[in-house]
Order: sequence, then structure tokens, then C-alpha cells
Amino acid sequence: MKPLVLLASSLSLLLAACGEKPTEAPPAAAATLAVGAVRFGELGFHPEREAPATVLGKNETRLAADASARIVAIAVDSGDAVKAGQVLVRLDAKDAELALARAAAGLAQSAARLAQAEAQMARARSLREKNFISAEALTLRETELAATQADVQAARANRDSARRGVDKCVITAPFSGIVRARTAQVGELAAPGTPLLTLADTSDLQVVAQVQARDAEGLAAAAKVEFAAAGQTHALTPLRISGAISREARTVEARYRFVGPAPAPGSEGRLVWRDPRPHIPADYILRRNGRYGVFVLDGGKASFRELPQAQEGRPASADFQPDVLIVTRGRHALQDGMSVALDQAPAAK
Repeated sequence: MKPLVLLASSLSLLLAACGEKPTEAPPAAAATLAVGAVRFGELGFHPEREAPATVLGKNETRLAADASARIVAIAVDSGDAVKAGQVLVRLDAKDAELALARAAAGLAQSAARLAQAEAQMARARSLREKNFISAEALTLRETELAATQADVQAARANRDSARRGVDKCVITAPFSGIVRARTAQVGELAAPGTPLLTLADTSDLQVVAQVQARDAEGLAAAAKVEFAAAGQTHALTPLRISGAISREARTVEARYRFVGPAPAPGSEGRLVWRDPRPHIPADYILRRNGRYGVFVLDGGKASFRELPQAQEGRPASADFQPDVLIVTRGRHALQDGMSVALDQAPAAK
């Protein structure tokens, strides 16, 4: 044994004398990192989402005057329930009634002239059959009759228009609902287009909510959506979710109808639903190379899986299979492709 050692030492000295360096041992292989992991089916959860919402009628109308007249009576106040056709406001109709009387008198005069023209026409035809008048005279009577008939039509239209002026002095409810607001007072002069009352339709109440665009997909797929207000919840059924995104708020409008009795129109509350897509808690989402994602175990390697919708500090949805192992313990030290070994000890969160 000693001769072999002496021989090796002599060989080393000889190589050193010739300018040769001894070969270095290869670097030791990178250590395998022990990590803890949990199946995605156990780690994932379905977060509850909510959005501000309001109960609105399908129609909410601001009733305005169609004529310029003074308000003489308002039969309802804010909060009153009304029926379709019910009288709500009365305007002073004296001027409109006088206009109607003048129009009716004008129609009566035109009708009398028409009766005279028809009698003259009948006489002219009889005389023409006996050749007592010329054809030109008969034509003149026919022209007078046609003109008188046109006068009657104009007078009748004028009478109908004046009658509408009287009708405009009585404002009725276009549908059954609740008076949301009263903006007029008795004695005020109402001008055409001036809002007098705001009437909310109660026949088809809807929940209108502004939902963040990123939550619209989960809301559309949610199995259960409710309206929460004043300590109560109300079941809803979907109507539509708008495909247009508000440029300012980055929200979309969602509309739902009540399954059972609805709160009063104008009620403020929250649209509440549970996202059907499984989410990964924010604590397990890491950032690598400017991307957000999680590490999963893939054949003894740590594989970084990007979550495109992830944001810092927020849970993110993922479409992994339930048995995919998500690295929980030791995740902060990992890089994509590192060798790992699963620690069988319980995974720390």
C-alpha cells in the first residue's frame, strides 16, 4: 500500500514540475428541496362575490305637463301607490275649454254650410237633368260642395285638437306604480315638459347592479344569486348581463328579476353570489419573472403555472384538475424546474 502512495505522490510532483494542474473533482449535484403540497381539490375554494345593486321598476317615468297652465290640484304625494289611469294632477282648464267651445262653434257653422251646399247640389243636378242650367253651373256647385266638405274636415280636426287641449289638463298614471318623487306644488305655473311627478313601475321590479368586468363570467355561471338589503335576502332569476363594459368604472350592468315578493322600488342593497370557479388563496400565489402563478409538482420538479387573471393580494381562479399538487411549504425558495421531493409531513399554510 505504501509503495502505491509514494508512486502517486511522485507522479503529482512530476506533473507539477511539468506545469500541469491536478484535475478538480466535479461539483456536487444541487440539493433536492423538500416541499409540502396540497391537492388543488382540497386547497381551492369558491369565494363569495358582491356588487352594489338597486331595485328599479321596468319603467320609471317623470310625468310632465303637456300644456302651459296653472296647477290646481295634486292628488298624490311621494310614496303613494297608484293604479293605471288614476288622476294624479289637474291643471287649470278654463282656457282650453274656451278654445274647445270656439272650435265646436266653428264646426257647427261648417256643418251648416255643408248642408246648404249639399241641398244646392241636389237642386242643380235636378235642373241639369231638365237642361235648365248649363254644365258649367253644375260644375261650380260641385266645386262649392267639395270646398265646404274640406272646411268641415278642418273644423272637425280643430275641434278634436281643442278637446285634446282639455284632456292635457288632467294627468293620469300611465301604469300602476309608486310615486317616487313630487316636484310640483299647487298654484305653480306648469310649462310643457316641466316634471311634476316621478312614477316607478311596480309590475315588473328588477335588480340592477354594476359588476366588475372580471367577475361577470363567474356571475353568469353562478347557480344562486341573491339580493341582500336591510338584513334580508331575496332569491333572483337572471334577465341579462350586458356585454358592454363601462369605460370609466370598468363594470358591466347585470339585471335580475325577483323570484318571490320584492322590496320597494328604489331599495339599495348588494347583489351576492358565490363564484363557481375554484380559486387559489392569495397566500399561495407567487411572482416569477413579472408573472403571477403557483408551483405544482410535476415528476419530481417544481413547475411554475401562470394564472393570467391573478392580481397581487387577491385570490385567483384556476382550472387545474383536483388531484394536481400545489406547493405550499417551501414555495418561496422555488424556481421553475427545480428538483423537489415531497415532504410527507403536514403542509403548512
